[in-house]
Amino acid sequence: MKLPDLLKLSVQSFTEFWVARDARERMMLMAATLVASMSLVYAVLISPALSGREQLNKSLPVLRQQAAQMQALSKEAATLSGKSAAPPITLSREDIEAALARKGLKPQNVMLTGDMVKVQLASGSFSAMLNWLNDMQRTAQLAVIEANVVVLPQPDMVNAMLTLRQPRNE
Repeated sequence: MKLPDLLKLSVQSFTEFWVARDARERMMLMAATLVASMSLVYAVLISPALSGREQLNKSLPVLRQQAAQMQALSKEAATLSGKSAAPPITLSREDIEAALARKGLKPQNVMLTGDMVKVQLASGSFSAMLNWLNDMQRTAQLAVIEANVVVLPQPDMVNAMLTLRQPRNE
């Protein structure tokens, strides 16, 4: 059956149903239809809008506080970006040898030339060397630019030739 025929049949069936009812029943059916349609409109449109509004009213103060914190952090970041980092400390051969000794390392040779440091370790602990490099990076801002590490047969022991560079003061 085609849609227009189905629609025509439905309208005819409803008309027969409606004509068979007396005036009082028709009023009751219209009232029930009106109540059902109003309930549907409330459930689908009005109730979700009211609950969403209530939820937004609850979350709005928290969002305003977060926005204020973000603005304060933004201002702090802007002021901090204008400040320059502390200049790196000037190192001497004795400073480097003392730092190595604190980690239990004995350098075979230490050379300083400008902002470059060359350290040669013979039979040193690999973990102690890594700890020393970490300390040098944090305290003196030294960065490894070249490393030649040879593993020895003993566990955690290496021969190493390290070249480090300190950033220039500008």
